[in-house]
Amino acid sequence: MFWLALKAFLACLVLTPIFRDIFRSYGIVDQPDKRRKIHAHPIPRVGGIPIFISYAIALYPFNHTPVALANYLPLIQKLAPAATLIFATGLIDDLIGLKPWQKLIGQVGAAALAYWAGVRVLDVAGARAGVWWGLPLTLFWLIACTNAFNLVDGLDGLAAGMGLVATLTLLVAALLHGNPALASVSVPLVGALIGFLCYNFNPATVFLGDCGAMLIGFLLGCFGAVWTQKGDALISITVPLLALSIPLLDVSLAILRRFLRNQPIFSADRGHIHHRLIDRGLTVRRAVLVLYLVCATAAGFALLLTLPHAGRYFGLLSVAVCGLIWFAIRQLRYAEFGLASRLLFGGELQRTLGGQMRLERLAEEMGQVNDEEECWRLVTVAARDFGFDSIRLSLRGSMREQVVALDIGDSNECWSLRVPFGDHDYFELTRRFESGVLPMMVAPFLDTLRRALEQRLEEWGQEAVNQR
Repeated sequence: MFWLALKAFLACLVLTPIFRDIFRSYGIVDQPDKRRKIHAHPIPRVGGIPIFISYAIALYPFNHTPVALANYLPLIQKLAPAATLIFATGLIDDLIGLKPWQKLIGQVGAAALAYWAGVRVLDVAGARAGVWWGLPLTLFWLIACTNAFNLVDGLDGLAAGMGLVATLTLLVAALLHGNPALASVSVPLVGALIGFLCYNFNPATVFLGDCGAMLIGFLLGCFGAVWTQKGDALISITVPLLALSIPLLDVSLAILRRFLRNQPIFSADRGHIHHRLIDRGLTVRRAVLVLYLVCATAAGFALLLTLPHAGRYFGLLSVAVCGLIWFAIRQLRYAEFGLASRLLFGGELQRTLGGQMRLERLAEEMGQVNDEEECWRLVTVAARDFGFDSIRLSLRGSMREQVVALDIGDSNECWSLRVPFGDHDYFELTRRFESGVLPMMVAPFLDTLRRALEQRLEEWGQEAVNQR
């Protein structure tokens, strides 16, 4: 084990500056943009190349005995094609750029190769996954891990350091439970990442790039899947989940934030966990160290679950982890989640749904009125329901006006607007600034009322033509 790690460490320590300087001389670098990419100078994104080569060198059987070779060679043969494909996908993206769907095709292909080779998620919390569930579950797990490390690679040494902590966690778990195959394929990654961090920790002179971040995430996903095949059924998936908790949490938050903001899921932003820590005033190095500490804490929980008789404390540990995650997310102060919380638990969602149902009922009732008196009655009732204090309606040349509220107070505390419809008609509404009655439904109400009045005018006009 030590020899495997040492070979990977020495190879990566030597190869990293060589590839860094070669790509820098050809101008293949990552340019800073002072927004998301906050590094001061152009830096090569080729860290995945020396990591990939060092990992392969370490596992190449130069002087291994047949017994030692038999421990890990079958698993290496399973992982090699899939790992090569994911590395090639990331390298092409680093060199010429790929669209998100093109990268996703490469990731799905690599995950399918790994599944075909026997790297599968078979048990989830004691539930056996059959063929029809095992395939999509394995693909989802591997693709999630791959993209998690790709997205978290935003600060010097962050993705590589998190990968190191996660790999060490799975390595120790494999050693404790007598899984030499998993230990043998994970220990070279430990050595390679330590060697790479010598150049990648702040201030970094080389970045992982997509080829490195995706490779690390994919390999760790494969290691986690292998662990589930021989771990305790109750906690089989929990250990890799905790080992990879921060990258997986970051990608989950990114997807949820972009969904709430109605943005493309694959779009880039400055809302990742490490960005939030920077915005809270931490330096790059301190932010990375804080996340290292959090990863180490999660790793500690994961290793506790691998101890004998740990299953009896599974519920308690799960509650503690969920509580820590909830506390950490609150400290990041995401505006999207605060608004969603108010919508769900502050009554805003119910009021919005109620307002939407009133709008649908208003449109239906306005479509059935036969005269101006009934139309005016519906308009005034709707104006009152949606928090307006007065309304003036010009309909087919006749003017109607009514103060809905008893006292609208000082006119300086109100705002009003006129909405035209038809050829010469309009309605004018007045509302207090501090009115709390369905403020989010004002624009939909105006739009619904305008369309309904235009439709009634058109139908009345057509009826008048037919009568002639």
